[in-house]
Amino acid sequence: MTMKSVDPAHLRSVVLAGNAGGGKTTLAEQLLFRAGAVQRVGRVDDGTAHLDFEPEEQKRKESLSLAVATFEHDATRITLVDTPGYPDFVADVISGFAAADGALFVMDASAGIGAGLETAVALGRATGRAACFFLNKSERENADPMAALDALRERFGNKIAPLHLPIGKAESFSGYVDLVHRKAYALDGGKEVEVPVPAELQAEIAARRDQLLEAAAEADDDVMAKYLEGEEISDAELDTCLHRGVRDSILAPVLVGSAAKGIGMNALLDAFIRYMPTAAEEPPVEAKDAKTGQPVTITPDPAGPLVARVVKTAADPFVGRLTYLRILSGTLHAQAHAWNATRDEDERIGGLLLLHGKDQEAIGELQAGEIGAVAKLAATETGDTLSSRDHPVILPPLDFPVPSLSVAIEPQTKADLDKMGAALQRMLEEEPSARIERSATGEQLLVAMGEAHISVIGERLKRKFGAAIQTRQPKVPYRETIRAKTQVEGKYKKQTGGHGMFGHVWLEIEPNPGGGVEFAERVVGGSVPKGFFPGIEKGIREAAAEGVLAGYPLSDFKATLYDGSFHNVDSNELSFKIAASMALKKGVMDCRPALLEPIMAVEVSVPEEYMGDVNRDLNTRRGRVLGMDTLGDGMQVVQAHVPQSELFSYATELRSLTHGRGTFTATLDKYEEVPGHVAEKVIDAHRKESEATGAHGGH
Repeated sequence: MTMKSVDPAHLRSVVLAGNAGGGKTTLAEQLLFRAGAVQRVGRVDDGTAHLDFEPEEQKRKESLSLAVATFEHDATRITLVDTPGYPDFVADVISGFAAADGALFVMDASAGIGAGLETAVALGRATGRAACFFLNKSERENADPMAALDALRERFGNKIAPLHLPIGKAESFSGYVDLVHRKAYALDGGKEVEVPVPAELQAEIAARRDQLLEAAAEADDDVMAKYLEGEEISDAELDTCLHRGVRDSILAPVLVGSAAKGIGMNALLDAFIRYMPTAAEEPPVEAKDAKTGQPVTITPDPAGPLVARVVKTAADPFVGRLTYLRILSGTLHAQAHAWNATRDEDERIGGLLLLHGKDQEAIGELQAGEIGAVAKLAATETGDTLSSRDHPVILPPLDFPVPSLSVAIEPQTKADLDKMGAALQRMLEEEPSARIERSATGEQLLVAMGEAHISVIGERLKRKFGAAIQTRQPKVPYRETIRAKTQVEGKYKKQTGGHGMFGHVWLEIEPNPGGGVEFAERVVGGSVPKGFFPGIEKGIREAAAEGVLAGYPLSDFKATLYDGSFHNVDSNELSFKIAASMALKKGVMDCRPALLEPIMAVEVSVPEEYMGDVNRDLNTRRGRVLGMDTLGDGMQVVQAHVPQSELFSYATELRSLTHGRGTFTATLDKYEEVPGHVAEKVIDAHRKESEATGAHGGH
């Protein structure tokens, strides 16, 4: 079946979001099957899901990146954007919200509200997306869809209203009552059929329908007046209110079902068409004119100027780079050109594709409201805006989270080293929430959202780009300094056949806080000729860079040359360089040397109920809590100073401490002296390492 472009009024796009394990992908597979878009229902557990097609997803049995499925149902084109629930992959959820007009929040009726669902609802509110909820897995042991509905209302407010009443729960769950039309549906031989409304549910139906009416009436003043007068509201009036209420985010109706059993699928497809906004109803998007910087309003008109948002970049081993787009205005034609206003570059558009999970279908054009992909764009990256050269506009950037877990990476073999640079570059195009950095110790760091993210990036680097990496904890960029003053002699003398070597210096070494490494001289009467000063300074700086105490750079000291002697024949720059280096190494040990460590300014955002645990945990990390602020919505932010050495695994540990709800940022603030017991361990480790490399013919 070949698809043609559809006018915006017949388009729906829905992002599926919620906790990991809520059953979003299985739900999407069932909807594709019900709509006749696939011949069999793909299964996540046996790796046959059409939407979990990456090998890493099949191995882990969970979605790790967004997938798009486009299909037709009832003369309407529906595009589902399936997103990962695991917090490491939240960048793809953000992309999903940027692509779709509506959101379906999927909740496991046996599991309660988790961090993934909270994040998704917060994103939905921030982006103003129309939303419905689906209580999935209603047939599971301990599942109670009505209790789940009440938990949602308690957590997110009474705008969340029941559209369905479940018939039974857990093992006895068999179907649902549609509260708008007061009809019941159950499974019969694999098909959903209408059944008589169970008599014992009448009172519950009346109470729950009233919750629905109260929320929906907010969308229409006349209906609200009727509702308050206690007048009868017709099904048609309620339907109109529901469509308007969902579109304008006045309410979010809740449907129930079971993707595993296929209960509630027809109702969900029906709700997408009846209640979710059409692409034509999308509110105007504010952008800015790339030439003048003036605000521009973008409306979803296929005949308008072209504006498309790039929501994701994927490196596809077969087609190369695949760029996922949402067309906000105008029409994008295959084999045409588009202007990347973000980067001031012309892009040649080759073939356009509609996405059906791992399968792609060529299409001649994509119109306002449609989501599709284009292969092999040269310069375009996630978050960019494509428009026309005559009307270049830039949409607001997508706001991806800042990654907080760092690991040092290195190639496994020489062959991997050759491929690593290009592989990392291409990986970063796909991963807007990962970074590559150079640390102060010279290591290459991969900074990502968490351990799962790092492990998936490692697997993809190897599979897609043939570069195998290994990871380890980064080194802490300690520094060394001194706290006292001394005078020290350095003498280097070597007699061989012919010329010997002779260098002799007296140095005064003293603390110089904040001054780095400073060299001065106050030699009287030419005891050391000026020509040797550069060699002496070089000897001091090189010895300082290597460190004296534990192999870390020595800084914040001043070394002054004040005396010495030389030999007319045997003295040269090198012998004075060695003499100065010897003097510094010896003298530092008399100056109460100290180890300094980087202290990070840390901001932790957490729900109030975890504040005590988080503060206690920061104390065990030698952290100092400086203050707390309330962010609103039950969230608090804690400011603290924490040594960098205590933060390497913090991203993972904070997540488990707060059930996935805490996040943090850390920036270098200052250096402070390392406590004695910690310093001993660092110095000891350095000594053992030196002995080991020394024993293997090291330096």
